[in-house]
Amino acid sequence: MSVTRQDQWDEVRAEAAHCRRCPLWKPATQTVFGEGPVTAAMMLVGEQPGDQEDEAGHPFVGPAGQVLDRALAAAGIARDAVYVTNAVKHFKFEPRGRRRIHAKPNAGEIQACRWWLDQERALIRPPLIVAMGATAARSVLGRAVTIAGTRGHAHPLDDGGECWVTIHPSYLLRIRDKADAQAEHDRFVADLAQARERLPR
Repeated sequence: MSVTRQDQWDEVRAEAAHCRRCPLWKPATQTVFGEGPVTAAMMLVGEQPGDQEDEAGHPFVGPAGQVLDRALAAAGIARDAVYVTNAVKHFKFEPRGRRRIHAKPNAGEIQACRWWLDQERALIRPPLIVAMGATAARSVLGRAVTIAGTRGHAHPLDDGGECWVTIHPSYLLRIRDKADAQAEHDRFVADLAQARERLPR
């Protein structure tokens, strides 16, 4: 009986559930691995799971995930057709009373978890990756970058694919001015649509 790509993905996901490559597993509820078709042509990479993702065990199911879903729909991309994951698979947070406040992963944590993202990329072999936020871009491109300096054009990858860099959808939740928020949302949708146009026909 031959081993399918799905079988291989299932095996890697099960292995990741017991990851101890960095200390973030200790306070987190669980590993939040990527989800989506193993044949997906587009991979979306975010920073890390949030509070709701940590509880549910699924990526992008909280407020940022709802923003992402709306943006994907506006860009003409079906969420169930893309593979969605994060650069870091455990929720890093600071306790504040009963709340758990997001804390940015450091370079060591990003590097430790890059091993899992590399496994996902090797299995899925997406011709196009959208890195959402600077942490995701650093993990995919292998170097620290800025959104402003990398947004809006393709970055060739060693495996023959290409990466497009945009903001993380959580950024839109932090913009208080409605007009500014709408403008940034529209630009985010445009980034996704531009990436979609690069997909193989």
